[in-house]
Amino acid sequence: VCILVKDNGSGKTTLLDAISGRLRRKGTFLGEVCVNGQQLKKEEFQDCFSYVLQNETLLSNLTVQETLSYTAKLAIREGSKDFFQNRVEAVMAEMSLSHLANKLIGKRASGRISSGERRLISIAAQLLQDPMDLTSVDTQSKEREIETYKRVQLIGSAYKTSVIYQQTLENIKRVKHLQTLPPVPFKTKASPGTLTKLGILLRKIMRNLLRDKMALSVRLIQNVILALPLMFFILQLRNDVLKGAVQDRVGLLYTCVAGLPYTGMLNAIAFFPALRAVSDQQSQDGLYQKWQMLLAYILHILPFSILSVVMFSSVIYWSVGMHPEVARFGYFSAAVFVPHLAGELLTLVLLGVVQNTNIVNSVGALLSVIGVLVGSGFLRNINEMPTPLKILGYFMFQKYGSEILIVNEFYGLNFTCGGSSGSVGNPLCLFTQGNMYIEKTCPGAMSRFTTNFVILYAFIPLLVFLGIIVFKIRDYLISR
Repeated sequence: VCILVKDNGSGKTTLLDAISGRLRRKGTFLGEVCVNGQQLKKEEFQDCFSYVLQNETLLSNLTVQETLSYTAKLAIREGSKDFFQNRVEAVMAEMSLSHLANKLIGKRASGRISSGERRLISIAAQLLQDPMDLTSVDTQSKEREIETYKRVQLIGSAYKTSVIYQQTLENIKRVKHLQTLPPVPFKTKASPGTLTKLGILLRKIMRNLLRDKMALSVRLIQNVILALPLMFFILQLRNDVLKGAVQDRVGLLYTCVAGLPYTGMLNAIAFFPALRAVSDQQSQDGLYQKWQMLLAYILHILPFSILSVVMFSSVIYWSVGMHPEVARFGYFSAAVFVPHLAGELLTLVLLGVVQNTNIVNSVGALLSVIGVLVGSGFLRNINEMPTPLKILGYFMFQKYGSEILIVNEFYGLNFTCGGSSGSVGNPLCLFTQGNMYIEKTCPGAMSRFTTNFVILYAFIPLLVFLGIIVFKIRDYLISR
C-alpha cells in the first residue's frame, strides 16, 4: 500500500494514475517499471495494479454484498454461483465487512454506511479484481501541508545521502537481471464478454431502482400527474366549433407533444448522474466501457416508460372523450410514447457532454421548446414559416408525432357551429370537418400516416446511437 501525504499540485494524483495505468494517452513516461525483474509495458500497468479513488461512487440501493458481487461478475468471465459467493465472502472477511453484508449502502446523509466503511467497500471492490498491489491516498489537513512538505523534503534529502539508498539502487539493478523470480502476477485476463457485461449491468441498475420505492413510483405516475390537471381543465371534448371543438383538441395534443418530453428529461436528470459517476470510475478500472452503462440504463427504462405512457393515455384519452375507436387509442399511445422516451434519450446525450445537471435541464427544455415551435405546427402553420425553419422542422421528432396525433384525432370528425351543422356565416366556423383542419394545418398528413410512424420511431435508435458515440468520446477524453 502506497501512502502519500497531501500537498496540492505536487503530482501525487498523476503518480497514482501512472502506477495504476490510468494515464493512457497523456503524459510522458521516463525510466522503467519492473516487477520481479521483468519490465512492464505501459499498457500492462492496469493489469498489475489497482487504484482506490479518494471519493467513493457507490449505488445507494444495493447491499454491500450485492455491490461486491456485481464487481466480481464484471471482472471475471467464468465461475459458478458458489465461486463468486466464496470469493466475495473472502474479501469481505479480509476487510472486516462480513457483518455489513446485507446492509444497504445508502446515501452519505442517511447514515447507513459510514465514510470509513464506504472506503473499505471501495478497497474490497479493487481486491476482487486480483491486483498485485493496491494504491490508495491518505490526506492531511491543509494546516499541516507546509510543515509536512518541509519534513518530507528533509527526510528525502537525508535518505538520498544514506548508505541504504545506495544499496537499494544496487539491489534494483541486480534484481532486474535475475531469471529465477516468479512471473508477474497480472490480474485475471478472462473478463466477461460485452453481452454478459451488459446483462450484469442491467440487473445491477434494475435492482438499484426497484429498491427505491419513491423513485419507482415517481417514474410510473409522473405522466398521470400531468394528465390529471389537463383532464379537469378540458373535462369533455365537444363537436361544436363555437364551444372549442378545435381549440380544445389542439391544446390537448399540444400538451402531449410538449409536456411528455420534459417528464422524460426529468427522469434522466434524477437517476442517471449517479450511474454516470459509477461508470466513470469503473470504466477506468477496466470493468466495462461507459457506453455499456448507458445502453444498460436505456434498456432498463423501456418497460417503465411504456407502462407510464399507457397509464397516461388511459387516463386522458377516455376521460375527455377523444375518438372512441380502440385502434386509435393504440395509435395515440404509440405516438406519445416516442416524445417521452426521446426527451430522456436526448438528455442522456447531453449528460454525456455536460457535467452540470442544471445546464442540461436548461438546454433540454430549450431544445424541447424549439422542437414544438418549429416542428409541431400547432403554434404556426409550417407552410407559412421561413424556409430555413421549415427545413429544420424535418429534423424534429415533434413534427412527425404532431401529424400522427392530428390525423388520429381529427380524421372523420364532423363539426357543428352553434348547434347546427355547416357554417352559418360566423367567421369562427372555419371547419365543418376534421379533414379540413388536417389539410389546413399539415397538408398531405393523411397519406403520410404510416411513413410518419416509421420516421418517428427511427428517432429512438438514432438517439441511442448518438448517445453511444458521445459516451465513447467521453471515455476517450476522460481517459488521461
